[in-house]
Amino acid sequence: MTAQPLLTLPPDQPTQARASEMVEIIRNSWTEVEPKADELAKHFYAVLFQHAPETRELFPANMQVQRSRLLRALVHVVQMVDRPGDLTPFLAQLGRDHRKFGVIAKHYDAVGYALLSALEHYLANAWIAPVEKAWTDAYGLIATAMGAAADAERGPASWLGRVVGHRRLSWDVAMVQVQTGEPIPYQAGQYLSVETPRRPRLWRYLSPANAPRPDGVIEFHVRAVEGGWVSRAIVAHTQRGDTWRIGPPMGRMAVNRKSGRNQLMVVGGTGMAPIKAILDDMSRYRENPRTEVFVGGRNWDELYDFGSLRQLSYTNPWLNVVPVVEDDDEGQGAERGTLADVVTRYGAWKDHDVLVCGSPSMIRATVSRMLVAGTPLDQIRYDPFTMD
Repeated sequence: MTAQPLLTLPPDQPTQARASEMVEIIRNSWTEVEPKADELAKHFYAVLFQHAPETRELFPANMQVQRSRLLRALVHVVQMVDRPGDLTPFLAQLGRDHRKFGVIAKHYDAVGYALLSALEHYLANAWIAPVEKAWTDAYGLIATAMGAAADAERGPASWLGRVVGHRRLSWDVAMVQVQTGEPIPYQAGQYLSVETPRRPRLWRYLSPANAPRPDGVIEFHVRAVEGGWVSRAIVAHTQRGDTWRIGPPMGRMAVNRKSGRNQLMVVGGTGMAPIKAILDDMSRYRENPRTEVFVGGRNWDELYDFGSLRQLSYTNPWLNVVPVVEDDDEGQGAERGTLADVVTRYGAWKDHDVLVCGSPSMIRATVSRMLVAGTPLDQIRYDPFTMD
């Protein structure tokens, strides 16, 4: 394999037949290499930093989470490679987001070289000419979409915000309010990357818990997770006056008002934040679709902000909120079981648009069970990076 300019000389647009063949090859080859995905990610970054040493300063000293994020991005792209209507907007958002790192065209070429090198190494004898061509063409299309979106963007690469509020919502969850100098043009349900002063270059994705406000104040909910360098620092040590850097909005979680369908929202953990933002936005409309919200956790403590959602339902007749806990020893009237169990117990939800927010494991379990139950895939939306 040789290095080649994948962004500056993009491949021709594939015909439908060639695109289908490319999709099949990529998915089959990824299935072979996925059990070695962690090693592949380490190999990728080793080659990248050797081939383009200047890229090392774009990343944090601790690469563990960054490697995980790379794998999530790869898996997400592989899953959507035959759905250009979903993939293209995702890649455009990634391209705009990468402006905050100072990424330029030659970096895309270096990334492509490192990716193909890692795939070649771990596919070994399975790295034959059609496989190399499929991945080369696919990455060329990816890099071109990201680069074009970045070049076309005229807004700021990032925004500075000042912490104006910090309080604990539970023993491990904090609410942080950040006010930016100018409003960030996000939509309710989207997420933002943030960099905090105590963890420089360790960007994390957080979802605003409120719809955009004229004063530019954004509310984030952050859970301190085990081994979470950034989350633990935010929950325990954030102070008023701290300056955060915030990247461009990402994600496509939103209510589709044109579908004519009612809404189902499935929420776990701090996935409550984007759902609160969406409900906050919906409450500003005079009419809304009937909306069912299932909020789940292992126990009542994990439903840290359930009271505010229930209060919202009292003043909005279109909204119904259902608590779900796996352990209800306190007998507070919640549904018992996992979110996947409880939601599918109610049926297939074929006449609803579905939003799923929470940890990657919760999203995987819930979406899988709903598909088995008969929920149409094209009516389910979730985002891949909202939780680290």
